[in-house]
Amino acid sequence: MAKGLGKGINAFFPELEKVDNDSVQELAITECRPNPYQPRKTFHADTIEELKESILEYGILQPLIARKSIKGYEIVVGERRFRAAKEAGLKTVPVIVKELSDEKMMELALLENLQREDLTPIEEAHAYANLIQELKITQEELSKRLGKSRSHIANMIRLLSLPEKVVAFINNGELSMGHGRALLGLKDKERLLPLVNKIRNEKLNVRQVEKLIHALNQTPEKKKEKPKKDVFITERESVLRDRLGTAVTIQRGKRKGKIEIEFYNDDDLERIIDLLNE
Repeated sequence: MAKGLGKGINAFFPELEKVDNDSVQELAITECRPNPYQPRKTFHADTIEELKESILEYGILQPLIARKSIKGYEIVVGERRFRAAKEAGLKTVPVIVKELSDEKMMELALLENLQREDLTPIEEAHAYANLIQELKITQEELSKRLGKSRSHIANMIRLLSLPEKVVAFINNGELSMGHGRALLGLKDKERLLPLVNKIRNEKLNVRQVEKLIHALNQTPEKKKEKPKKDVFITERESVLRDRLGTAVTIQRGKRKGKIEIEFYNDDDLERIIDLLNE
């Protein structure tokens, strides 16, 4: 499983670190609601239970961050603490209220998603891709801000280029990130799904898959035989070639066809046009 992002949300929003005791408010838990832009709606019950037990013993050690909305407050950071506090039966929670735009809320939701402790490689890849798109930054800029290597971010995002079925196997843990990265190196993409089935059926590890892909890449791909042209079409091409003195190709489709006539310069084009006008 992925370990979440590197430097965290403060790398993007350093103003969130500027907290003093006077800025922390105790808000009624009934006035708070989850971030509407949070892309993840599921939280593991056992994790919430552990956090609830911690809250009951020590209280909420780190305030939530929220913004004022028409209906109370929307949680920006700390949704797990909020859910655990509800489970613990708390009436109020410590909150720092910030003024944030919808765009900032979306960005923070993506970052919160990256920091989930049970993030899968595909979820992490989607989070990187979404941050790049939403923040309109490069992989290099994201790398510096998160404290992750650019190659790590690039490799994660590349997993999303695999077929949807393969992505699903990585997401549910049937294939590892290592399997996914190895599969990206397979040259003949038509062999990909059969290879994936072999990996799953035979429980191949990453090293075995890498060796197998190396062997497959050494095997020349079978060339697809071109369908033979109709004898009538071939004959017509020959007639036109002789008449126009240049290469002529006739292609016939189901409903229409086309004739391609080669010419080499302007004079050659004029010569061919003159012949067609005769």
